[in-house]
Amino acid sequence: MQKTGLVWFRNDLRSQDNASITAAIKENDRVIGVFCFDPDLFKTNTYGFKKTEKYRAKFLIETITQLRDHLEKLNISLLVYYKKPEHIIPEIVQQHQIQHIYLQKEWTQEEVDTCNRVKNSKDMSHIRWVENYDQFLFHPDDVPFEIENIPKVFTNFRKKCEKYSSVKDVLQTPVLSSENKVDHNTKIPELADLDFEDFTVSTKSAFPFKGGEYEAQKRIQSYFWDTERLSYYKKTRNGLVGVDYSSKLSAWLANGSISARSIYHEVKKYERNIKKNDSTYWLIFELIWRDFFKYISLQHNNSIFLLGGILEKKYEWKTDSNLINQWMNGETHEPFVNANMIELKETGWMSNRGRQNVASFFAKDQELDWRIGASYFESLLIDYDVHSNYGNWMYVSGVGNDPRDRKFNIKVQAERYDANHKFQNMWLQQTLF
Repeated sequence: MQKTGLVWFRNDLRSQDNASITAAIKENDRVIGVFCFDPDLFKTNTYGFKKTEKYRAKFLIETITQLRDHLEKLNISLLVYYKKPEHIIPEIVQQHQIQHIYLQKEWTQEEVDTCNRVKNSKDMSHIRWVENYDQFLFHPDDVPFEIENIPKVFTNFRKKCEKYSSVKDVLQTPVLSSENKVDHNTKIPELADLDFEDFTVSTKSAFPFKGGEYEAQKRIQSYFWDTERLSYYKKTRNGLVGVDYSSKLSAWLANGSISARSIYHEVKKYERNIKKNDSTYWLIFELIWRDFFKYISLQHNNSIFLLGGILEKKYEWKTDSNLINQWMNGETHEPFVNANMIELKETGWMSNRGRQNVASFFAKDQELDWRIGASYFESLLIDYDVHSNYGNWMYVSGVGNDPRDRKFNIKVQAERYDANHKFQNMWLQQTLF
């Protein structure tokens, strides 16, 4: 009897170096993929923000369009639905007599709840679930800690991982026989289907890129090999204006269009062939930061979403709607904060330096409930990643992993990183200086 496996795509939207695809191809005669634009991801949350706004929605549509094309070359059909997974996956299982479902392991509450609803659906008890931790640089099997003993301080985590852990090789993806390919006629939704109006990317955007695995590979080709900007990453990474002050790979990493492993090995290849310096190391350093927040999330579960964070700190937080709206709309007394917030609102992007400053202003200067700021970021950021977003907000707000509980001096930061006011003038419409 012909064996059919189902790959349920979520935040692993790539055809290459994907553990679920590799396992499914090895264990089955034919493989089907499914992706659900879950309506819950486009609803308004308790703070009044859409969980996924138009910028990330467009990036996701572009990503799924490319994923379908790439899977076609492996003779895997991708079924796409604007429906809840628990409503559609059991139907696919029954229709195609599927025994195994392959997926990336997730552990934050909403993702776990969705998965459990599918697992507990009618006629799903026979399914063997094959889940892979496939979003890390250092796989959980390879880090020198038990999860409960992950250090609270990043430096301790980084040094031990660098000393005792290794990064797995990139997986080679086999190709299935075209004879067993499944016909499909599902439609990838457009922005209008998700209740958004179409839009053009701002000409001022520092992130004018499209979603998808091929676009991620194009960006690496440009940033690493064509321009060799990687050699200057550490010097330019705190920039604010332009496409090339940083790698911008976070957006493709966030939805899994590219793996952390493949970036790591591409950096190593660059070091062998072009140059090895502090900048090439620093990109790997940032990948380790990304891992760190994922492990903190894995260790502390839903504490990363609580007001007191993982430290269970008791602060007096405010929910002043006027202050929140001023922050969101770039109408505070700090021009540097305003410029960054307007950039976010108009493009779905903000620099790392900007994010740290506006979050510190929100939580430390205004003493507003940091979860509201984190939720706003979740809604708008193209590169939203649940672990990095909430990990960084906890860190800046004093309820996470910053042992020094620092507060940013916004004016000093503006003078240091925007001394000629180019960034602020760009986004504040008129010359203020």
